[in-house]
Amino acid sequence: MAAASPPELIGQSANWLETLERVSLAALVERPILVIGERGTGKELIAERLHYLSPRWDKPFVKVNCGALSQDLLDSELFGHEAGSFTGATKRRQGRFEQADGGTLFLDEIATASLQVQEKLLRVVEYGEFQRLGGEDTINCDVRIVAATNVDLPARASDGRFRADLLDRLAFDVITIAPLRARPEDVMLLADHFGQRIARELEGSFPGWAREALEAMCDHDWPGNVRELRNAAERATFRTMASQANGGKLGPVTLSADMLDPFNSPWRPGKEMSTPLAPARPAPVAPEPAAAVAKVDAPALSGPVDFNAVVAELEKRMIQAALETCGNHQKKAAEYLGLSYHQMRGLLRKYGYGREGIESNSPGSANGTATGKD
Repeated sequence: MAAASPPELIGQSANWLETLERVSLAALVERPILVIGERGTGKELIAERLHYLSPRWDKPFVKVNCGALSQDLLDSELFGHEAGSFTGATKRRQGRFEQADGGTLFLDEIATASLQVQEKLLRVVEYGEFQRLGGEDTINCDVRIVAATNVDLPARASDGRFRADLLDRLAFDVITIAPLRARPEDVMLLADHFGQRIARELEGSFPGWAREALEAMCDHDWPGNVRELRNAAERATFRTMASQANGGKLGPVTLSADMLDPFNSPWRPGKEMSTPLAPARPAPVAPEPAAAVAKVDAPALSGPVDFNAVVAELEKRMIQAALETCGNHQKKAAEYLGLSYHQMRGLLRKYGYGREGIESNSPGSANGTATGKD
């Protein structure tokens, strides 16, 4: 039985509220919608909201992950097949289009569909008809399509990997979801929601967040977006509550490095590991900050200069040198330069520091993200 209300979507940032407003308007017009966003941003939840706010809310909402099936199976899954159409097809089977008749069909990872499947999708979108695999009868259906992807479909259409005519028909309206790093106001709202939810599952009271945990979550870039945040918040809450239930120290939820990244371990395969039998290696001794500063050459000056640009260039060189010396570890680099961690993070954002280093184009690049080690 279909749910009678749209899923709860949490957030208060301006771009998130704008997205929800776009969804509410698009839901009323029964045309194909394309939802675009990075992994973990909630594309399926947006598709559900489009369905449950539409006139089709009481009809089926059917989901298909195009990337989880081979192309032959995807063809059969979408359009069904007749008995004997292939080895193992002992009886007729309805496809997802028939199951979704009158309702909404959500096609996740639409970019992975083959050109052959795309051609059949084009006919369904254009004329509302198709044929089962191995069949000759034309079947009519009334289905609204919502498709989702995390890739640049116009670019794929340009290089021939996606049908441009299908893209035109799917994109009656395009809803692009902002990544979580562009929604900093929503991080703590979501963390509280996920922490309280798992605390209820554990039949306990959510102990709140420690200050250090709040800072760590606000500083993290969340490449896995809301899904990554949910896992981290639930993991940290579970471990803290489990420890307290076993006699551990009472207090708010903390967020250690392995709670933020469960793969963070000295025993992770592929990393250099030590054993109790191996002799301990002496820790590398970092040069004194004064020596590091001395190694950074000041920009040459000739004639009138832009003071701010010269200072910015010197700051970038010093930050880059400190990060290289400290193995790209941001906290150690901050201490190395006599800065607080938050001052360091601010400078990294200011100069667009990413995995490739500090951008050389312009200070304060909007595209830069701080992704070094914490």
